[in-house]
Amino acid sequence: MKLEKLKNITWLVENGGQVSIGRHGPVRCAAIACDESSQLAALVKRNSETIEDLLARLDTAIGKALEEEVYTNELNG
Repeated sequence: MKLEKLKNITWLVENGGQVSIGRHGPVRCAAIACDESSQLAALVKRNSETIEDLLARLDTAIGKALEEEVYTNELNG
């Protein structure tokens, strides 16, 4: 996957945000995106999902948070 396809992740990191991928407590693999003040998205990797697929879903979730104020949190329901 080319980084230009991950435009929301790229924008977030270039503007002081953070993306984290890996174990989160009991969750084996999660992807979490935060800006300077809040969590924008927290996704749990699905069994059949690749890391590339997870990043694509995270990019979409970040876009929804930034553009529509819809925040996805699969870690806490």
